[in-house]
Amino acid sequence: MLTQTSALLSMNDVQALGGEHDYDELLSWIGERPLVLLGEASHGTHEFYRERSRITKRLIEEKGFVAVAVEADWPDAYRVNRYVTGGSSDADAAVALGDFKRFPSWMWRNEDVASFIGWLRVHNDGCRDPKTKTRFYGLDLYSLRTSMEAVVSYLNANNPEAAERARERYACFDLIGGEGPDYGHAVNLGLHPSCENEVVAELVDLRRQAMALLARDGLVAADEYFFAEQNARLVQNAEQYYRAMYQGRVSSWNLRDQHMAETLESLVGHLGSALGRSKVVVWEHNSHVGDARATELGQSGEFNLGQLARTTWSDDCFLVGFTTYHGRVSAASDWGGPVEHKRVRPALSGSFEERLHNGPVGDFVVRLGASAPAPLTEVMLERAIGVIYRPNTERASHWFKAHLASQFDALVHLDHTSAVRPLDRTELWDAGEPPETYPSGL
Repeated sequence: MLTQTSALLSMNDVQALGGEHDYDELLSWIGERPLVLLGEASHGTHEFYRERSRITKRLIEEKGFVAVAVEADWPDAYRVNRYVTGGSSDADAAVALGDFKRFPSWMWRNEDVASFIGWLRVHNDGCRDPKTKTRFYGLDLYSLRTSMEAVVSYLNANNPEAAERARERYACFDLIGGEGPDYGHAVNLGLHPSCENEVVAELVDLRRQAMALLARDGLVAADEYFFAEQNARLVQNAEQYYRAMYQGRVSSWNLRDQHMAETLESLVGHLGSALGRSKVVVWEHNSHVGDARATELGQSGEFNLGQLARTTWSDDCFLVGFTTYHGRVSAASDWGGPVEHKRVRPALSGSFEERLHNGPVGDFVVRLGASAPAPLTEVMLERAIGVIYRPNTERASHWFKAHLASQFDALVHLDHTSAVRPLDRTELWDAGEPPETYPSGL
């Protein structure tokens, strides 16, 4: 049951945003922790991307962070990594983001990400030692076929015989065609045998070749092998994930976040070995960053990256959530649909967002955990908008109960927000949402 109270935040509880020293307090709370997870309450809000970029730049410049890991597919993000480290021929950041073609492309092909990637390239160009450059990686697992192609391409250049074995194993998926969901659907209907044995065999084979493939000395060789190995592991986990998609939300959700946690742990190990340091900042949705144990979704059996990070790294990680009260968002109405420029309805009564909106200042950062102010220590509603926003079913589609003080270590509240601007804008997005569509039944 939600606790109803008139308790309000005061200026003593928060640090107002809007100046040069906005995140001084946040960086002092983070201290020397090597892992910082930055969330977002939607995948289409300009201010969330902008403020994460501001915080990340300071983590890189002032605290020596060497990697940004995001909720994106591994091979698509690795093209960006090659660009920001000076290892590609892409002309600019927008071109480097060109592999983000699948739905929802605007989540990464947007003006804010392009601006940050451009800044990161300039920053890295000024690094005399390659080991001090900041990398860019993806943690997600939707790139089944792209990752298979990347494994074969890597082996083609380094061991053509092994590449042929990889082609034969991955050909198991060719009888179905289509993408991962098509494969998972066919297996669950008994129309196609599982390819589990083939993808496991390929990963094992690649790892057996590691010594020979790493015979060339140097950071580039180590990075390229790591890229290929993670693609092979992604294929294994994606194959399992797409079979689980049709067996229930909890199972597939947990497989996905387990994969992201394993990728992050592998990344930390690789950076520590290759660079001698492994400070990583993560950009993902609040639903992945916040500790699932503090939410009703966690009570139903879901776990997530934030929970697993706390389990693995304990006090060495710091979780930051982001919220908004109302504004605009870039989102689709259905999975696979076009991006639209939608209005975010005012937060529901009895929600954290409503309480934050009624605080002493519009935009601010507040410490949570054991230091959380009393008004934020209750169980209340919290909003989550992914790449789909359905205001006509606002309560059922986008709200859940949570204990905010336990979910995050700190929170950035941006009261009125605007939509992220896609690089590939359409007339539908430019038109925006007409005012008469305000829902009558929430």
